[in-house]
Amino acid sequence: MAEIREVSLDEIRHLVSERAMTGETMLLNMGPQHPSTHGVLRLLLELDGEIVVSCIPDIGFLHTGVEKNMEAKTYAKAEVMTDRLDYLNPLGNNLVYCLAVEKLLELDVPPRAQVLRVILAELTRINSHLVWLGTSGLDLAAMSVFLYTMREREKILDIFEMISGARMMTTYIRPGGLWRDVPPEFEAAVYDFLRILPARIDEYESLLNNNMLFLERTKGIGVISTQECLRYAITGPVLRASGLAYDLRKVRPYSGYEQYEFDVPSCPEGDVYARYRVRVDEMRQSLRIIRQAMDRLPYGPVRSSNRKVVPPPRSELGISMEALIHHFKLWTEGYNVPKGSVYTAVESPRGELGVFLESDGGPKPYRVHYRTPSFANLQIMPQLTRGHFVADVVSVIGSIDIVLGDTDR
Repeated sequence: MAEIREVSLDEIRHLVSERAMTGETMLLNMGPQHPSTHGVLRLLLELDGEIVVSCIPDIGFLHTGVEKNMEAKTYAKAEVMTDRLDYLNPLGNNLVYCLAVEKLLELDVPPRAQVLRVILAELTRINSHLVWLGTSGLDLAAMSVFLYTMREREKILDIFEMISGARMMTTYIRPGGLWRDVPPEFEAAVYDFLRILPARIDEYESLLNNNMLFLERTKGIGVISTQECLRYAITGPVLRASGLAYDLRKVRPYSGYEQYEFDVPSCPEGDVYARYRVRVDEMRQSLRIIRQAMDRLPYGPVRSSNRKVVPPPRSELGISMEALIHHFKLWTEGYNVPKGSVYTAVESPRGELGVFLESDGGPKPYRVHYRTPSFANLQIMPQLTRGHFVADVVSVIGSIDIVLGDTDR
């Protein structure tokens, strides 16, 4: 259960206006248990009637100490904690961590694994945007959209379960490649998803694009400029909806993204509606990338041949004593990583997701630190909500698409 901390009078004086201290405006707690905060978040609102004077996000209710816990585990065992950071981007969390470990080890990744990583990362992006669209629509009373997006999301989770045995916390991408190859039915399932989703996205838009209630709750609400986004280090759809088409898959490609043709959607308006448009367009671009990747998916191994780091195949454990010993030592003692530090970043559904890893030459990371987009994006809530109605706070917080596990860590 989240611990509610008391805010001292001196602290409040530094955060809110003098009018609040004299009773001219009202202080209102929104959360930490509130449906529209999309997690355990407290917003301290100062209201003049129904108008927001200031909005102070208060985080820390979900802090789990993931980074410090990862430093107490071997590199292989620490990876399972990455799934839990942003629970809507578990495969993306796996990917950025593995890229950092591979950079420290100078570890190769087979071509088939690289292509499958791209497919899974883009399926995860669509999965995240579907949840965002459904829950944000639900916040604004568009219940039908929520039901439809969850219907499509189930197909993605079925694919994840098919390849890994888990629907969300897959830990499927591993240093040096993947846990195992995809099953034969994977390709048919992905092509089936590619076939049905374009028409379903059109269906979502038909329910929202000309809906007067939705337009009034989103157009001109929560506006932020490109300059303000850059000032606060905002990335992802929020930045792109403010006019700057910045995407790490284009500017600093990883996992072979430079081989794929896709556009980076952007809008100049910078409001809630623009952020909706960008994410919907991004789903179409993700489908485009997945189709290219599926058409070029090569045959071959999905794990590096470096046996100092990658466990032997399970099929060898029953027939080879050396393989059994190797497997045992890797999972009990881990593998030593050369001294050094790296920073690696990927384009998550919310923006730049980066991990800083430092090795002291042992089997456990000396330092793990994440640069998460939710933490950066949350800090612009005061700018986005000031001067709007308190009811608009609901649509604004949904539009920046935070995940509290990603924020608190």
